[in-house]
Amino acid sequence: MSHPHTAHAHEHEYEPQHGLPERLPADERILWQGGPDLRRLGLRVFHLRKLALYFVALLLLRAATVWADGQGLGAALQSIQWLTLAAVVGWAAVAVLAWLTARTTVYTLTNKRVVTRIGIVLTVTFNLPLARVASAALRPQADGFGDICLALAGSDRIAWLHLWPHVRPWRLAQPEPMLRVVGDAARVAALLSQAWSAVNAGAAVALAANAANVALPGTAPLSTPTNWQVSPT
Repeated sequence: MSHPHTAHAHEHEYEPQHGLPERLPADERILWQGGPDLRRLGLRVFHLRKLALYFVALLLLRAATVWADGQGLGAALQSIQWLTLAAVVGWAAVAVLAWLTARTTVYTLTNKRVVTRIGIVLTVTFNLPLARVASAALRPQADGFGDICLALAGSDRIAWLHLWPHVRPWRLAQPEPMLRVVGDAARVAALLSQAWSAVNAGAAVALAANAANVALPGTAPLSTPTNWQVSPT
């Protein structure tokens, strides 16, 4: 299935230009290129810390149950041997998934579009022309990192599962592509705003009062850095 704003790319060994399915035309240039931060992707998107705490809680509960039955410390430890192995394997599998996601993802911002090269087994590139972007918002995080989500104009849609984890959480009916945990996010958002304005006849870009959030015309600025409710003006 094709969309007016998407294109399927080759495997990246055959990319004519890093992160892009084809070389840019003469009138287009790269403004920024990057990808998710591995550590923050693992913690914030794949929830590795919470997953580890969950497994530890299960192990402690199992050991405590055996201990409470009067079977002794040795029996309690023996009862969690295989469960511990399963927990380690499960946590490691999610960690590897996070590593592969960070390693294979490339986000590219040009003066005309946003390009996301994503996928581990099957690599797919989505071209998002700035003329088809209705709004954008930044959720800043610590140390200058942040998420940038893009709302598509009109009836343009990309399936939520095709985008995951590069998609705004819980927007299943109207999925919004997202650049996850990118560094220097405020600068990237500013570049996006400038490029969007240039493409869309220099329309004014609305900036949030706290300068931590960026909204393009057609949206209200986010009220707080953690509030993802974006409403049309």
